[in-house]
Amino acid sequence: MESLDKFDLAILQELQADARLTNAELAQRVGLSAAPCWRRVRALESQGFIKGYHAEIDRQKIGLGVLAFVRVDAERVNLEATRRLEEAIRQLPEVVACHYISGTGTFELQVVAPDLDSFSRFAQHHLMNLANVKDLHTSFSLGEVKSSRALPLGHLRPVAERRPERR
Repeated sequence: MESLDKFDLAILQELQADARLTNAELAQRVGLSAAPCWRRVRALESQGFIKGYHAEIDRQKIGLGVLAFVRVDAERVNLEATRRLEEAIRQLPEVVACHYISGTGTFELQVVAPDLDSFSRFAQHHLMNLANVKDLHTSFSLGEVKSSRALPLGHLRPVAERRPERR
């Protein structure tokens, strides 16, 4: 892993909290002048630390009230069949996240839908018909306790600068 200094970490922290900051605002918050701050942001982007900037949309406000977690069990796990299944999953806009998982199952999907009937139709017409799918196991979110795309950065700080852990 490439090394990040305290200014890089501060930039990442501030942009995770509010990516709409102007360069001048960002520079002021992290204790740099505008030009060096701008260069650091561009370097963080070019090195792949910053992958993009996105608007966070409230799924319920746009009518996507159902969030389902779907474990997909594949029929056979070989490279070619898995790659085809991956590509088919990528083509489904209702699937907002997909992860390989350990234990039982091959993939864990996060799927959004307007309501339970819509989810049921999506599962029956799309998920169950994907090639190489043996079984689906679905759980529904009953409420969000925490939802954040912000990643913790404390482990990147030098040990002397880290806050003591709470007990």
